Amino acid sequence: MTVQNTSAELSLTVNGEPRRIAAGATIAQLVESLELNPQKVAVERNGEIAPRSSLAEVVLGDGDVLEIVHFVGGGDVDTTAEDTWTVAGRTFRSRLIVGTGKYKDFAQNAAAVEASGAEIVTVAVRRVNVSDPKAPMLTDFIDPKKITYLPNTAGCFTADDAIRTLRLAREAGGWDLVKLEVLGEARTLYPDMRETLKATEVLAKEGFLPMVYCVDDPIAAKQLEEAGAVAVMPLGAPIGSGLGIQNKVTVRLIVEGAKVPVLVDAGVGTASEAAVAMELGCDGVLMNTAIAEAKDPIRMARAMKLGVEAGRHAYLAGRMATRKYADPSSPLAGLI
Repeated sequence: MTVQNTSAELSLTVNGEPRRIAAGATIAQLVESLELNPQKVAVERNGEIAPRSSLAEVVLGDGDVLEIVHFVGGGDVDTTAEDTWTVAGRTFRSRLIVGTGKYKDFAQNAAAVEASGAEIVTVAVRRVNVSDPKAPMLTDFIDPKKITYLPNTAGCFTADDAIRTLRLAREAGGWDLVKLEVLGEARTLYPDMRETLKATEVLAKEGFLPMVYCVDDPIAAKQLEEAGAVAVMPLGAPIGSGLGIQNKVTVRLIVEGAKVPVLVDAGVGTASEAAVAMELGCDGVLMNTAIAEAKDPIRMARAMKLGVEAGRHAYLAGRMATRKYADPSSPLAGLI
């Protein structure tokens, strides 16, 4: 509508504050004078809601009391940039590494790997079944040209056995990126750090690139790094236990002190625990039993994929500070 030309001004109260505007102005003109978009606010005039479609038609009167509100909160964050991690010069998108044991068969194992989105799988080095050389093999189901095989030393209790196993693995498949674990005893499957450190030094000198399973001890992790480990892999809890990460403090200390990737290895039982590992700043998570022994391994593999991704996003986003007392989500300032 046409605004009357007059030098008179109106006295208004806008959001509790006095304000003046030329006589004959509409609500829409008031909103625009405040550098707001009339299509993105709601206006109450003298206790009654003014429909947004009528803001350009309603002429203000002297003494009008107005409340102008909008929604407040966060904005959009660009999460489209590819988030990768690198170990020994090799870059991967997926931060989830899965094992290849305990599955019903190779077909189920392959389906779980696909559902998980994993680009690396750990493989145990075992004797060929010479009595049935045509028996199915893992490579028939999971193509090592598409998925990176990470030979490991599962079941080795001495440095010498681990070194011998990986020498055979390199001869068999040419692999130099390997997973080293030297166990101390069969009951807990905790790593023997003295033997682990010894094996790391030998393997590194022979040109291997060992990713090393270790105790959740920042000093031991640093020693392994200095000995040539290309990644350190502290346990969250005993292998196959599903207990979750038992000592978040030391895992975080390892992350803060490491110059190589840190991946939680062992103990994760469900997706929320995988997310915790990533929220601590780990570069990745390795698991086997949590997926293989789930009632639905394929669905659990998908859940683990999402858990790792969620934890990574949460870490990058930065956790809110913890407080002793409540803090209102909606601002009290501007309350009607």
